Amino acid sequence: MSVDVLTFGLNHTSAPVAVRERVSFPGDLLKPALDALRATFGTSVKEAAILSTCNRTEIYCAAEPQVQAHLPAWLADFNSVETGSLQPHLYQYQQNEAVRHAFRVASGLDSMVLGEPQILGQMKDAVRAAEQAGALGTLLHQLFQRTFSVAKEVRSQTAIGTQSVSMAAAAVRLAERVLGDLSQANILFIGAGEMIELCATHFAAVQPRSMVVANRTLERADILATRFSAQSMKLSDIPDKLADFDIIVSCTASTLPILGLGMVERVTRARRHKPMVMVDLAVPRDIETEVGRLADVYLYSVDDLGRMVQTGTDARRAAVVQAEAIIETRVQNFMHWLQNREVVPAIIDIQQAAEQVRENELERARRALARGESPDAVLEQLAHGLTQKYMHGPLAALNRSESTERQQLLALLPRLLPRVDRRR
Repeated sequence: MSVDVLTFGLNHTSAPVAVRERVSFPGDLLKPALDALRATFGTSVKEAAILSTCNRTEIYCAAEPQVQAHLPAWLADFNSVETGSLQPHLYQYQQNEAVRHAFRVASGLDSMVLGEPQILGQMKDAVRAAEQAGALGTLLHQLFQRTFSVAKEVRSQTAIGTQSVSMAAAAVRLAERVLGDLSQANILFIGAGEMIELCATHFAAVQPRSMVVANRTLERADILATRFSAQSMKLSDIPDKLADFDIIVSCTASTLPILGLGMVERVTRARRHKPMVMVDLAVPRDIETEVGRLADVYLYSVDDLGRMVQTGTDARRAAVVQAEAIIETRVQNFMHWLQNREVVPAIIDIQQAAEQVRENELERARRALARGESPDAVLEQLAHGLTQKYMHGPLAALNRSESTERQQLLALLPRLLPRVDRRR
């Protein structure tokens, strides 16, 4: 059975955050998910990798073609979601379309923020997790290595990543729209990952009154807080201190909300209804959606920020054409490699068969020489034997063929038989 490159999943374009958060894979769930995927499909799935970010969940496979139809049901079952609720949001790609999609994703062409560089690192993390789970083989390894190379080429040869408005910068702009000057604002960052670090960098630039980092592991919070002359605290301290903050930016790997409606209601009363800006960049979400209904709370999700950063991208769209051209060429190169890879077993079989014929004829010649036969006669017989064995297959195929098949063989034979240099 042939093996295809398959990709399926959903992203910020095909599904809202309410759907994406139901099928996201935290880092510690990637190995169990990959193990379960291969256990479900057995040898039909040869290799697999899972890319899960706040904007997308995608599964890349080297698998038998019939697997494609059953992957959505597996994703739904693994996440305890009804297949019907996912199906309208899923996309599926096969072979060159799957390769093209991987190249576009890594290059930032499929991102909420056109040309954003963060996705490349996330894809490398996904590949590393697949390698550690033992789920990566030659085909996907080659695909992802070429994917990273294409992304580097696109970023170095086009202007796709220039002047990009990041999600972190958008968070600052939204806060300024609500609160105005942020120099007197107190900001709480929940989490200590890459996205929080980016947000802290942007908010620090407006010199707020104070910044505090809260994290489940206080040591990580301390490290990040030190970089920005901020303070740190434990997650468990948030309920008692939340009322002190005007802006809350959250992005953790928690599977359950950290800030609930009841907690925030109490906080707004304690603040005497002074407005609060809450930015939830997590998928699954850290802040219950019902919080956004409170009159004094301005809650923004990752999708809200995404819609904001779409503005001002016209200057980079011209670079998209150039980037797509680079990607198309590299897709064709990969598919050529894939097609050549498919004939390798046949080439090995032919070489082994030819080697066996050579050994047999050479052994026959050695025995003849040992019996004292003339070397010239032995060489003549050796050449004759090799020629007969070499010609037997093509001549037999021609003799057995009829009509159209014979015409096809006659057209192929000049390309398969060696050319003789008559000048010698």
